[in-house]
Order: sequence, then C-alpha cells, then structure tokens
Amino acid sequence: MKAAVFKEVGTIEITDIPMPACEPGGIVIKVGACAVCGTDVKVYHHGHKHIVPPRVTGHELSGEIAEVGKDVKGYNVGDRVAVAPAVPCGECHYCLAGLQSMCDNLIAIGYACDGGFAEYMAVPPIAVRNGCVNFIPEGVSLEEAALAEPLACTINAAELTHTGIGQTVVVVGAGPIGCLHIMLSKALGATQTILIDISEERLDMSKMAQADLTINSAKADPIEAVKDATGGRGAEVVITACSVGVVQEQALEMVAKRGYVNFFGGLPKDNPYIKFNSNLLHYGEFYCVGTHGSAPRHNMLALALLGAGKIKTLPLISHRLPIPKLLEGIEITEKAQGLRVIIAGT
Repeated sequence: MKAAVFKEVGTIEITDIPMPACEPGGIVIKVGACAVCGTDVKVYHHGHKHIVPPRVTGHELSGEIAEVGKDVKGYNVGDRVAVAPAVPCGECHYCLAGLQSMCDNLIAIGYACDGGFAEYMAVPPIAVRNGCVNFIPEGVSLEEAALAEPLACTINAAELTHTGIGQTVVVVGAGPIGCLHIMLSKALGATQTILIDISEERLDMSKMAQADLTINSAKADPIEAVKDATGGRGAEVVITACSVGVVQEQALEMVAKRGYVNFFGGLPKDNPYIKFNSNLLHYGEFYCVGTHGSAPRHNMLALALLGAGKIKTLPLISHRLPIPKLLEGIEITEKAQGLRVIIAGT
C-alpha cells in the first residue's frame, strides 16, 4: 500500500509498505481522510521525542473498517469510524479518575504507532478497548469526521473554561483551531464572540466561523479593543489559539473578573516563559488553565455535534491532496495559505 513515511527530520518518503496486520483485539481501517495540522509541520522539521523513525504520521483521521480482530465485538467491516489518536491506558490514577487526557501512560497514533497518511492503518487493541474508535453519524462525511479530533480538543477547552450562555468569548488566532473555538462557543450559547489575529488575510479566511467581531491586532491594541467591546469589563473567556508568548500576556489583561484564560496554543520549547503579572490574577480572581489535547469521550461528543449539525467542519477544508503530495500539504499548512488540508487516496 502507498504511505508517506517519516524517515528522519526533513525527510518524508512516499513509498509502498506492507499492509498492516490486524491484531486479535485490534481493527484495520481504510483511511478515508487524514488532515494536516501544525504538529505535523513541527514533526517534519524537528521530529518528536515519541517518534522513532520510520513512522507513518497523521493523527486527524477517519475511514471505513476493513478488518476486525477476532476478539473485537461491536464493530463490523464497512463501519465508518473516526479515531481519537490520544490513547489512554485505562489503568493509571488519572484514567481511573475519569481524566483520560491526563493519562500517565498516554500513547498517540501517528507517534507510537503508524498513523493516517497511508491507505490503511491498524488501530491497536488498547485504542479499541479504551473507546478511541467512534462511529460517524449518518450525513457526516469522512472529511468532516477527520476534523472531529481538533474539535474534540476545543470541547476539552470549553469544559475547562466553563464556556456557556451569555458570555463573551475572545479567541486569539484565526487559524482552523481558532475558528472551531468560535463555532463551538456560539453553539454553547456565547452571546458575543471576538476573533483576533495579526493577519488580515487570516481574518478573511476565518469569516466562515462567523465571529461577531474581528480585530486586527496589527492595526489596533487588542486589549483596548476587547475592553471597548465589553463596556470595559473584559471577556468571560479568553483563549489563546496560537503559539505566541505576548498573546498569553495580553490575555491576562483581556479577561473579566472571575473569568477564564485558556492557554490552548503551547509555546516553543526553547522559549516557553512569559511575564505573568500575578497581581492581575490576585485582584481579578480569574482562572488560568491550559489545554493540550482531548479524551476519547470528547471525540464522541465532537461527532455528535457534527451529526446534529451544530458544528460544520466542511468549510474549514481548504485543500484536498493525495498521499504523494503530503509535503505540499505541509508547506500550505506551514505558510498559513489555507485552513485544513485533507490527505486522502493515491
């Protein structure tokens, strides 16, 4: 079968590899769609501590079941499924406490085992056992379902920030993740959504998210603009959907009293520190949380939202490319020339 194989930093080879074997407790899927995200760009340029090449990467994926292990119940060949790539162990302190995204022994598809930039992919037994393989609702395409993974991460953030009715939600970063945050916030009842970016082109691409207000931070002070839009109060929820330290610092000045700041975009490992004015926290009594991923149940919730038509991920897909053009997809993503790139077929 055809696959894009990460050989070493800066090298992805399009080649034929053997079909994956189906373990007794596992599943093999025919990949229908696998999206390129910012992490795939980072892996290509810098590798990853959990990836030992050669490895097929790609973790935002969906497809049809091609083979079911003899010990697996409840799944059948032909079922359409999306796969939650962050696989919890189900046995550690955090898993037993219901906090699977914090699993001490977390492994990830596309990292510890081969991912979705291939024609077929094996889902390991531990992923099947712990609820990572979820059925796609009728009326939801494989492309849309592949984006259940980033949507699941935004659901995790919404839970941590208690996003809901009547709130003002500010999202900084108008990429596909920022758009999903806006769409989810509106679906959860936020009455005002504000999207901020330094790029007018990016803000134009994000119009499909239908934010109530957009702010170009290259032209206006984003802190003052948020305060003006909220009568000086600030926003109940501020989400930094980009990897910029100064944005995290600004978020601390945008949030309302007793509100929530969510550091969704992680900072570069060689520069992970910010200036944190703790007096803002002291007097504002707000909460500062982070989000780095999701649990399998978030993936199920994402698919349910897609099935109900509450969130539409199809407008996020700006490019569709076959497996041999993965490097082109990585370049498009790196240069922010579109929103999500879908890789599928040969």
